[in-house]
Amino acid sequence: MTIAFAGNPNCGKTTLFNAYTGASLKVANWPGVTVEKKEGTYVFGGRQHTLVDLPGIYSLSTYTLEEKLSRQFLLEGGTDVIIDVADASCLSRNLYLTLQLIQLGRPMVLALNMMDILKKRRARLNVQRLADFLKIPVIPISARRREGLDTLMRAAEKAAREKAHPAPAPFENMEIRDRFAWIEAVVAACLSDRGPKAFTDRLDKILLHPLWGICIFFVIIAAVFLFTFSLGNFVKIPLEAGLDQLCVHVQRGLEAIHTVPWLTALITDGILSGVGGILTFLPNIVLLFFALAFLEDSGYMARVAYIMDGMMRTLGLSGRAFIPLLLGMGCTVPAVLASRTLETRHDRLRVILVTPFISCSARLPVYILIAGAFFGKFAPLAALSMYGIGLLAAGIVAGCTKHLGGKNGQPPLLLEMPDYKAPTLRTMLLYVWEKIRDYLTRAGTTIFLASIVLWVLLNVGPGGFTHSMQDSFAGWIGRAVAPLLAPCGLGLWQIAVALIAGIAAKEVVVSSMAVLYGITNIASQGGTSALHASLAAYGFGPANAYALMVFVLLYIPCAAALATIKSETKSRLWTAGAAALQLGTAWVLSALAYHIGRLFL
Repeated sequence: MTIAFAGNPNCGKTTLFNAYTGASLKVANWPGVTVEKKEGTYVFGGRQHTLVDLPGIYSLSTYTLEEKLSRQFLLEGGTDVIIDVADASCLSRNLYLTLQLIQLGRPMVLALNMMDILKKRRARLNVQRLADFLKIPVIPISARRREGLDTLMRAAEKAAREKAHPAPAPFENMEIRDRFAWIEAVVAACLSDRGPKAFTDRLDKILLHPLWGICIFFVIIAAVFLFTFSLGNFVKIPLEAGLDQLCVHVQRGLEAIHTVPWLTALITDGILSGVGGILTFLPNIVLLFFALAFLEDSGYMARVAYIMDGMMRTLGLSGRAFIPLLLGMGCTVPAVLASRTLETRHDRLRVILVTPFISCSARLPVYILIAGAFFGKFAPLAALSMYGIGLLAAGIVAGCTKHLGGKNGQPPLLLEMPDYKAPTLRTMLLYVWEKIRDYLTRAGTTIFLASIVLWVLLNVGPGGFTHSMQDSFAGWIGRAVAPLLAPCGLGLWQIAVALIAGIAAKEVVVSSMAVLYGITNIASQGGTSALHASLAAYGFGPANAYALMVFVLLYIPCAAALATIKSETKSRLWTAGAAALQLGTAWVLSALAYHIGRLFL
């Protein structure tokens, strides 16, 4: 049979779906994470069921794209039974959708999730009395702890077999206000000792303060980045040593079997230098996503959207638009997809336009490499500033497009405020593993192929193999583009080639420099020193380095992000325009950074 998981945003649907199917879909303690319908299978008692995880929805009166998707699926009747997942700790709000689903007259079970939170509050919920009121099965569960899952599945199977049409609750023709009054009466009859959310309330007085809340947010982000940069550089030392040994052994092995010189050079100078240099940044990436996973699962990220509401509203957007921007710190692709949570196409297009300005994790290796090579002990500060510049650029573009399309004002922000909770290690590890898997996949595919292609372009010219890179195809391309980048302090042909290659994936900028300058372990201390020496020989100093980081931050997004923008906007012209806007912004701001930087650096 087909089972649909429906419920309010952030009620635990995806966690429950993952628990049944073994999937590792992204979950977080904030709303708007699921923006697409997901399907999986689950075998229970020898019977295979199809499970459908629907985006969160507060009612069957919908506004955003993902809410309309859920409503359409539920109304079309393509499911044998509906499991309505409700947050037991916020029962009054969740039951409004429950009543609407009951009126559909389809087999249905109410799954009361997060019962562990009620226990911590020392609250008691009479589940049987609630079931009597609603006239449907009510099963208490904890998706995070995997408690009550078998009982829930048995109840769903029984409801589907009986195909009973649940009797509508006595509110069928009531006004909305009366329905909520009826819900409050039911909750009061079923839930006793509803203690105050003391810890959450006390913490929110500080973290949701209109001034201190914003200050605390930027302090937290700075601490996360310092943690990522400093500890990550310490942890990756063994990786760098291992890569050095691997390169030595591979080269000796190839020489021992008398491999032709060009193939030896391709493997050692091309593949190992390119892919290996990227892999040494893995500890930094892991620590960054571990910190972000901690903040998400704790419930803090929802507060960030709330405190940013005023700032975003001055740009013609609601605080909800800040959620895609936060996701953009991880990857631009899911951030663009998250724009579906916005109510109008106008807002979605604007958010899609500004999201690529946010510094994603793929740019982090570039910051670490360049800042480490040119800024010494101030490297973390130089790299951290890229995140601020990205937010500033996004704000400027959003402000400039504020009145396009005749958009005036924004509706009030309605956003789920989950309880603070201790993040679960399993959820954090799943989140981090998903990001590591994507990083390793790019290293094994996009970056691997880019390293090979770049090595060939650097060693082949119109006359065949060449020992002079300047006479190669890459040299020709670089020399053609370099004059355009000279006002930005980036007039070296090698820099131009690395930036062009970086359109495939931003990490390729690092691997390209490793190949271009023949540095096997570019992320090591010796590698960064060698890169500094190679660039400094051409007069490339700290001002040039900072301008390079700004350009990498702001210029054309990666190929995957461009494809996603095209898919979401359904317009090649819009995608090309967005890419051109980013390239122009990158050129202007990096030129400013270079010329201002020369006055101080």
